[in-house]
Amino acid sequence: MRYLNDEELQPASRFLFLSMAIVVIQQDLQTIEQGRFKIKEPYTKLLEKMHSDAVNERKELRKTMRDKKIQVMALNKNDSFSSYLFLCRGREEKRNYFNPAIRKKVEAIIQELMRKALQPHPDYASADT
Repeated sequence: MRYLNDEELQPASRFLFLSMAIVVIQQDLQTIEQGRFKIKEPYTKLLEKMHSDAVNERKELRKTMRDKKIQVMALNKNDSFSSYLFLCRGREEKRNYFNPAIRKKVEAIIQELMRKALQPHPDYASADT
């Protein structure tokens, strides 16, 4: 079996975990919209921005993967591990991920998206100096 290199695995694994983060963001949006929050708008705007940024990044990753003929498929999942198959031009690599490690990777992506969403946009920066 010929394994994939980092250049092939990196976009595929980012795509995989980013897709999981998008699902979490969508669930959080629903929870806030249906919840008993007094002021929902700041939270929903933040999550909507994070969702938009994540979807745009995933679109770019999908294009990169299509160009490089890279695919990722879920194989199986149990209480402890999830298995995925990474394919690239006739080569394949099966990877097993410890589910708490997946959670950490998704959490890191969500934090990254949150930091990006909270950064002031340069076109709208205040000129209070």
